[in-house]
Amino acid sequence: MRIAFRMSVHPGCHDEYQRRHNPIWAELTAVLHAHGVQDYAIFLDDSDGSLFGHAVVASRERWDAIAASPVCRRWWAHMRELMPANPDGSPLARELRQVFELAPPA
Repeated sequence: MRIAFRMSVHPGCHDEYQRRHNPIWAELTAVLHAHGVQDYAIFLDDSDGSLFGHAVVASRERWDAIAASPVCRRWWAHMRELMPANPDGSPLARELRQVFELAPPA
């Protein structure tokens, strides 16, 4: 299953946002893999600080369960000063609806 979403980074925080992801914590990588995340990428539009995230996941339930992990909660706290956040500390994000996919050649 594919999931796509938009978030944003505060002005002046683009470089720090990228630095904190290179690399992300090994324990966070382990949690993502343990919850069925097969591929995950985030893209930054430097012109306005918007982020586009795309993940290939095993299921919606396993993806949603990541948010309850202590490692994820610590990551959110680590990133909170760089981006808009919800009251629970999670990044302010909007899920995107897929409207097209080019299938691999047969």
